[in-house]
Amino acid sequence: MDRTLIIGTRGSDLALWQANFIKDSLAALNIAVELKIIKTQGDRLLNLSFDKLEGKGFFTKELEEELLAGTIDLAVHSHKDLPTENPPGLIIAAVSEREDPSELLLILKDCVDVHQKLSVKYGGIVGTSSNRRKAQLLAYRPDLDIKDLRGNVPTRVNKLRDENYDAIMVAKAGVSRLGLDLSDFYVEELTPTELIPAPAQGALAIQIREDDKELFEALQPLNHPDVAEELAVERTLLQLFGGGCHLPLGCYCRKEDGVYQVFTSKADEGDEFPDRLFLEASTTEGLAQKVALFFSKDRKFPMKVFISRELSEKSYFRKALEKHDIEVEARSLIRTVAVITKLDNYILRNADWLFFSSKNAVEYFFQLDPLLPKKVKFGVMGSGSEDMLRRKGHFVDFTGDGDPAEVAAEFAALANGKTVVFPSAENSMRSIQQALSADTKIIDLTVYETILEDDVPQTGAEIMVFTSPSNVEAYFVDNLLDPDQKIIAIGVSTGKKLDEMGVKYTLPYSPDETGLAEAVFGTICLSHRC
Repeated sequence: MDRTLIIGTRGSDLALWQANFIKDSLAALNIAVELKIIKTQGDRLLNLSFDKLEGKGFFTKELEEELLAGTIDLAVHSHKDLPTENPPGLIIAAVSEREDPSELLLILKDCVDVHQKLSVKYGGIVGTSSNRRKAQLLAYRPDLDIKDLRGNVPTRVNKLRDENYDAIMVAKAGVSRLGLDLSDFYVEELTPTELIPAPAQGALAIQIREDDKELFEALQPLNHPDVAEELAVERTLLQLFGGGCHLPLGCYCRKEDGVYQVFTSKADEGDEFPDRLFLEASTTEGLAQKVALFFSKDRKFPMKVFISRELSEKSYFRKALEKHDIEVEARSLIRTVAVITKLDNYILRNADWLFFSSKNAVEYFFQLDPLLPKKVKFGVMGSGSEDMLRRKGHFVDFTGDGDPAEVAAEFAALANGKTVVFPSAENSMRSIQQALSADTKIIDLTVYETILEDDVPQTGAEIMVFTSPSNVEAYFVDNLLDPDQKIIAIGVSTGKKLDEMGVKYTLPYSPDETGLAEAVFGTICLSHRC
């Protein structure tokens, strides 16, 4: 290409990084580029929250006008800022690779409480102007005080340094691109499956005039069609729900092992408990429309859901269901009792790892007031065990989810040749221990036993959620499954017990209350359209 291209960009540090990234990429293709800084409405309207700006053109309109006028040749945007439809005469010519769309919770170090989920102290003030973030944060931590926070990324970080907030939430992509030093904060990273990002978060869009065929072809080496296909699902869903505005919508689509996975969080207001859905499909065709149907205002919900564990009134699972007037029948079909009341701390003296396969194991182990080696590491099976360990004041070094055999192989790579103590139930399946090498010293420590309840009454709930193999065993001693009842198994081990009994079931994406709520939301839809 003979001509020198002009890139239109906003003047913020992050926008300039993005424009220079594209400039350098084009220079590598021997294409000369200059930058033109353009101020947008979003840069001037500092009194509006970000959720009212994202996806509505507040950060893009002026750039698009200069594109159409021919004063610039291309515009580089954060893809999430673009309206869901291009103005006539403009197209997206290329989509970048996607930066990690995780969220970061930056916390002042004297406001950290590791016993709390997300590590922010009880009642902490968290800065964000995104209703999407607000709804999801309050679902996990209703005690938090969410305050508006505006400005570019460095400005927001400095507002935290000035102690205007106890914590703030920012996108990991922006922090990574700017190379910001966060060493004076405690950083809690939330993956895009934990706190679902804005549609197209982490990706860049290069916009040009539709009739500039030469430039379109020149930009194709920078285009990533696979990313564009995933983002199209997210942005189509955004369009189906009205194009953004203040809607607390998170959507994240990715391809894993040949299957498309879509994670969605949606509420009507920032202080409303969000509905969450996890869906898998072999193709993206019609996928956004399928997701949208589950959030239809006229969809029907089950009258009652049974879960085989006791739940507090503040339980995430309970709140997610009771929002839709679903009766929650929560009762454990087993009971657990301690098998030792005093621990010989000598067996822990040389331990390199402690591994817990259940939250009960964590609870009963710490009731023994163990004297832990200073450098001991913690491994757990499932986020429930991780949360329980956090409540005891300890962080996890390894978390395994999914098939126990795969988890065992992953843990073996870390722990082989070490000394590993396994606090567990009597008659534990020992799936992790069996994968470790002969060079590994294994110490089995039985801390509790499980007792099945007698004469378990049948439930008439439309959906039944089983939270352990023992609960499955206890229920089906005396009861049969109604053909219309749907079954959810919290994890692979519970599913295997149901397999033994010939019972069909659904597995949640994550074996915790959030995953179970997603599974219930997606398991049954009695509307004829679902």
